[in-house]
Amino acid sequence: MRPGGAIPGAVRAAALALTLAGFASTLWNGVDEPGHALAFGVLIALGELARRGALPGDREPAPLASAGALAYALLGESAGGGTSHGVLQIVAVVVAGGLAGLVPHIARGSGPDLDHLARRILSVGFAALCFQPLYNAGAVTTVLGHGPSYALFLLLLLLLTALCDAVLAALMLRARKGYPYGPLLREELRALLGIGSAVCATGAVMALGVAVAGLWALPVFCVPLLLTQVSFRRFTAVRTTNRQTIASLARATEIAGYTPPGHARRVAALSGAVGRELGLSEPDLTVLEYAALMHDIGQLSLVDPVPEGATALLPAEEQRRIALLGGAVVRQTGVPAAVAVIVERQADPYHEQPLPARIVRTVNAYDDLAAGSACGALTALERLRLATARDHHPEVVESLARVLARGDGAGSIAPVPPG
Repeated sequence: MRPGGAIPGAVRAAALALTLAGFASTLWNGVDEPGHALAFGVLIALGELARRGALPGDREPAPLASAGALAYALLGESAGGGTSHGVLQIVAVVVAGGLAGLVPHIARGSGPDLDHLARRILSVGFAALCFQPLYNAGAVTTVLGHGPSYALFLLLLLLLTALCDAVLAALMLRARKGYPYGPLLREELRALLGIGSAVCATGAVMALGVAVAGLWALPVFCVPLLLTQVSFRRFTAVRTTNRQTIASLARATEIAGYTPPGHARRVAALSGAVGRELGLSEPDLTVLEYAALMHDIGQLSLVDPVPEGATALLPAEEQRRIALLGGAVVRQTGVPAAVAVIVERQADPYHEQPLPARIVRTVNAYDDLAAGSACGALTALERLRLATARDHHPEVVESLARVLARGDGAGSIAPVPPG
């Protein structure tokens, strides 16, 4: 088990306990305001259904469902009249709606992400616990009234909920993958400026809209987020096509016999893991992945193939010439210019390289030297450490060692201990 591996289990256990308490309380006491519970449950179910097409690992695969759940948690009035649903009923409705929307996905064999589902339950429960007791006691309307101060209070409460969810998401990813916590938290907080802010804003607007116009406000205010989700799905399709195209181009060196089978894939996987270890952002990791896949494409310009495609064993000038040839090829493929820069500079002295180029150079050298055996892996890592004075950045080499020790992204290469 990884260090901190108990955290995901504890989060799931807490979400399960809250869910059981919600269903037990609702079954025992009955459903308050069944029309509102049904309307928000249907909205959450439709949001889960609409998540079809999202890539695994997306931070918010069902933004409409999350926005609807938060709106129900922050619902104090409906068409000018008070509401009486409590925290436990909110949790029960959110879980029931989510499970109903997940049934078609489970039938197709794409089950839910349990960690994401647990985080949603806890986040909604947290928001409801912060709002409902205060509102039902009259403290919110007495102090803030129903004007701009009330809307600002909802937004601040949603921001606090989003921050708590970001902290929890980073902790769970740290426990599963072993990546440094700081960069993971920064990436989660950065995501709040995108889809996270849209979810929070839509949840607040829905709650305010229902308070004034009743349940008729739900379909009106969910349309913008639904259109955004459709656009995001199209962007996801384009991104998937680009990645497949680049992966196909990367295989050209293998098909032509210039590099061993799987070399580009292994370098890309290990480079991504090392990049996460060093705290690269998601956009930088995407560029790094593309550059790692295409780092050897310059070998197609050679008359005679390099033996076993091991460019790390060539003289420095020959490595630099192949890198420049590769950069020229990459610039003709239509990928971002930053990818070509990394490919071109992978053979430069490491103190002149940007961090992604340092990573590609070191990981490529490791794969060239390791030859797929445990003994070769240990020897390769030791040779990289001995070359840190001139060829490889010490921090990148040690990050690679930590990644290999955990077995992240190593493919068929046996993990090796750091230090």
